[in-house]
Amino acid sequence: MAHLLGGESLHVEFPTKVVLDAVTVGVEDGDRIGIVGRNGDGKSTLLNLLGGRAEPDAGRVTVRRDVHVGMLDQSGEIDPDLTVRHAVVGDREEHEWASDARMRDVVTGLVADLPWEGRVGDLSGGQRRRVGLANLLVGDWDVLILDEPTNHLDVEGVTWLAEHLKRRWSSNQGGLLVVTHDRWFLDEVCTATWEVHDQIVEPFEGGYAAYVLQRVERDRQAAVVEQKRQNLMRKELAWLRRGAPARTSKPRFRIDAANQLIEDVPPIRDAVELTRLATSRLGKDVVDIVDVSVSYPGPPAADGSPTPDREVLRDVTWRIAPGERTGILGVNGAGKSTLLGLVTGALDPTSGRVKRGKTVNVATLTQELAELKDVGRERVSDVVGRKRTTYQVGTGSSARDLTPGQLLERLGFTSAQLQTPVQDLSGGQRRRLQLLLILLDEPNVLVLDEPTNDMDTDMLTAIEDLLDSWPGTLIVVSHDRYLLERVTDQQYAIFGGRFRHLPGGVDEYLRLRAADPVRTGAEGVGGGDVEGGPGSSRAGRGGSGGSDRGTSERMVDPHAGTPARPSTPALSGAALHAARKEIESIDRRLTRLQKDIDGLHVSMAEHDQSDFVWLGEQTGALRDLEEEVASLEERWLDLSEQVGG
Repeated sequence: MAHLLGGESLHVEFPTKVVLDAVTVGVEDGDRIGIVGRNGDGKSTLLNLLGGRAEPDAGRVTVRRDVHVGMLDQSGEIDPDLTVRHAVVGDREEHEWASDARMRDVVTGLVADLPWEGRVGDLSGGQRRRVGLANLLVGDWDVLILDEPTNHLDVEGVTWLAEHLKRRWSSNQGGLLVVTHDRWFLDEVCTATWEVHDQIVEPFEGGYAAYVLQRVERDRQAAVVEQKRQNLMRKELAWLRRGAPARTSKPRFRIDAANQLIEDVPPIRDAVELTRLATSRLGKDVVDIVDVSVSYPGPPAADGSPTPDREVLRDVTWRIAPGERTGILGVNGAGKSTLLGLVTGALDPTSGRVKRGKTVNVATLTQELAELKDVGRERVSDVVGRKRTTYQVGTGSSARDLTPGQLLERLGFTSAQLQTPVQDLSGGQRRRLQLLLILLDEPNVLVLDEPTNDMDTDMLTAIEDLLDSWPGTLIVVSHDRYLLERVTDQQYAIFGGRFRHLPGGVDEYLRLRAADPVRTGAEGVGGGDVEGGPGSSRAGRGGSGGSDRGTSERMVDPHAGTPARPSTPALSGAALHAARKEIESIDRRLTRLQKDIDGLHVSMAEHDQSDFVWLGEQTGALRDLEEEVASLEERWLDLSEQVGG
């Protein structure tokens, strides 16, 4: 594989700390590398070095002479006086860019909803970010370096970007380096992971899930001080294996190894105990939204005359249950924030009624950090000290009381940071402090509105772990698919003002959007209005505490009116017998291949390292074996799903 770019003995030092020390990395043709690590550990610094945006204090960065490197940094500044068209395609005529498949794909996928001749300066921050990303992606680059490219993209935008990057080059061409907190995206796109920590860059094979497995193995052998981190990652792996079966089809590692690793890990949530606690705190009534519609005045016409009201939500019925954990999906402008306003009481319906239980205490984790505006000059310890002295985590026999300081440590704060003024914290630290202050107020209904902003993957995992033991009703609006599937038990969507249940989760949402993006968008009318069914706007009481929907729900295509087929058909009779025999054969072949791979590693390690010709031949043979293993494992997974695991 041809070398594209790399860094040799990189050293970067800031006045207060060394960020990178003696780091050597390389990117070759075909590499798709995700970069993870805690906030402040040097992820963006590493990208800036490799992208030529910064110089190391020591060491050097090398780029092959004919390699073109494109980079998207976190600022992504675009001249505000440019039009969207000029910022994306430059001076090219329409027939020129429209005839280019890549440009056409980028324009359609990222900026089709923006005013083509409008000023960039008149757009929102998220829209400008999309213009900057489109500007980069229309170019012809050998290496793409992306720093948080999924920020301000909705679920469909993230899915489009993943598919674009997978199609952009052939499998053995091009290079990708990406920093993102979106773990689904890392799993979908990346074939390798670099973890930046403790001044080094540690490589792992595979995407995020494979990285979790390998890091768990590393942590199992680490010192006692790493024990807390290890348990957290083992729990995350348990969810990957048990909570979302689709996840296991992506990472390239043996399922039996994962099962052995997590065989003693309990379920991530004790649903029965959490529901009992939630009911005792809330009673049976939480929030009932019944036959609700919400309209806003339309913008005045050009002559100043009034226009018809714009209906955002239409005939929505949602009976929220104690302990319910629900994720809300929808395109920008579909009405998600309006729906949250009904839940929190910040908004009154145009028609219908909203009833709240007498004991309901709703708290919202907003994007604006409003809880911290008046305490910027105060120390973290003083702000937290005014709250409760203890906080209970866990349920049943595992329940225990933690002090606010212990909770802060669990959320990644060090003892030194407790004395830091709130205004001096990083964005991610302020976000964590905001969540802690909300939890210490003991709400029994928690609304999370885009909670992943400014969070690294470790902190997202820690917060998910904390929410697992939180005994209340949880409502999440997020474009982070991984988080949505991790902390909620069911998902709903707003389609054209209608509110409907998604038995198939995010995959069903994307399928419905792809089938008819107009009818399922913010301006259309959602399909499926059968009273009480999953395609209805009259959704029944959800969560583990509700039973109004019954057990006979089917995933319905609202356009064709017929049940959607399961993604993997069940087998029976002779086909089932043949599939089981093939699984056994694949198992035997994988065992032999693993022995061959181990043998090659040993012989290459013992051979003369200056014999580059021989080493190159063996490297090629090793790659062939690994590709065969990957292909067999994919087949093994497909067959296992068909025979029932």
